[in-house]
Amino acid sequence: MRADRLVSLVLLLRQRGRLTADTLARELEVSTRTVLRDIEALSAAGVPVYAERGRHGGFALLPGFRTELTGLNHDEALALLTAGSGRGEQVFGLGSALASAMRKVVDALPESHRASTSDAAQRLLVDPETDLLARRTVTEEVSGAAMIEVRRAVLAGHKLRIHYAATDQPPKWRTVDPIGLVTVRERAYLLATRSGVDRTYRLSRVVAAQELPEPAQRPSQVDLDRIWRERSTRFRSGGDQIAVVVRVNPARREELLNTAVAVLVEVPDADGWLRLELTFQDSRHAEWALWQLGSDAEALSPPQLRVALHDRATALAARYA
Repeated sequence: MRADRLVSLVLLLRQRGRLTADTLARELEVSTRTVLRDIEALSAAGVPVYAERGRHGGFALLPGFRTELTGLNHDEALALLTAGSGRGEQVFGLGSALASAMRKVVDALPESHRASTSDAAQRLLVDPETDLLARRTVTEEVSGAAMIEVRRAVLAGHKLRIHYAATDQPPKWRTVDPIGLVTVRERAYLLATRSGVDRTYRLSRVVAAQELPEPAQRPSQVDLDRIWRERSTRFRSGGDQIAVVVRVNPARREELLNTAVAVLVEVPDADGWLRLELTFQDSRHAEWALWQLGSDAEALSPPQLRVALHDRATALAARYA
């Protein structure tokens, strides 16, 4: 752990030049005292780091000092820098590790490519916080301490105890066999089995977690993509879900799809609108979703949904009569 931090400290000084102890502490997520101890350790190991006093002082490396890291070509580095520019890395608690890795990627480039690749990466944006309609992407908060335990158990193949708060229920301890981690639209999930039964847990609802020493009961090989598809299919077809046939203005298609559980059929209509068969959690969910679209959508079935929307519209018209 400390060795990685020392490398990150050297890379920060190489790429940014002179930095204060406070700035280094913020970047490395440690205390200023730890930074000072690390500087002393680097000096003792022969790394030419020196301190400059005064108002604009700080720590710096002698010009020309370079660490020996494996090189990458321009496109390889650009791919990594662009992939690392999204916010999804936070859901698995790997934000600090990603920042450290990106510094190593930049430092591994030949001098002639370093500036151009960093500039190119700034011109590619992955998953911004809002879309063109200013709808904000909501990233669920995941406990950092719990995430570390969950990730360790998944990668080590150990059983896991989680203090999990299901919907409208107080948290309860559960012992599970972890299979893998999945992130979808800024939400992170733990795929596991419990007493041999498939379970899917939202990580934002894991209050605490503890990796256990016992090995997990799980296959040695796993196809997470297949498992996720199977569980998603079971989820969409279960419970009190309702199938709805809708006509919608194409300009509002994405807005409608973002509220539905699943899209079963989608075909163009004669007038340029789209006809879709969707599933919603229940009738109230379907009524709410279609009401948001106003006259840009029309529910064709089931009849009770049309009646509910008609009654709501009638009440609103009477209110403003």
